[in-house]
Amino acid sequence: MRWRPVGRQALLIELDGDSDVAATYELIGVLVERGLLPRPRDVVPAARTILVDGVPKPARWLADLEGAAKTHGSQQRGDSGPPASAVEVTIPVHYDGPDLAEVADAWECGVDEVAARHSAATYTVAFCGFAPGFAYCVSDPPLPQVPRRDDPRPEVAAGSVGLAGPYSGVYPRAMPVAGS
Repeated sequence: MRWRPVGRQALLIELDGDSDVAATYELIGVLVERGLLPRPRDVVPAARTILVDGVPKPARWLADLEGAAKTHGSQQRGDSGPPASAVEVTIPVHYDGPDLAEVADAWECGVDEVAARHSAATYTVAFCGFAPGFAYCVSDPPLPQVPRRDDPRPEVAAGSVGLAGPYSGVYPRAMPVAGS
């Protein structure tokens, strides 16, 4: 775990990937709920970082996190289910987009198998970003990664499902593609 100060009352924790971010984010929540860490103003996860804002002494807060993680990390929740605050949402999807054949090629399967595999997975929001309402979701079981397009679309329709790298996301409104 690496970190950088962000102003006087915040820190950016750098981690190795989204699974480490998810585990650390959940651990922070559990430790704050148990009163083992002072409550920050905000905790914002991303792909490889967590921004912790509103802690008067960021270095001390991080030391407390690391100490509590060693002592209480393996006792995070006591079960393997979703966090108590998790809400399950079902999103109907029609697999008929213009990039479906490219996904099938990347996954080395037919378009029907893409639909079957993608719809059989369960998704968890890893973090939000790019645009208001756009959630980067990771799948369980993990699906093959989809490379970004060489020629991003100038606009993607609202409700479209986008796949890039290990993430899936639903476009909340018509908008340009991330990175275009």
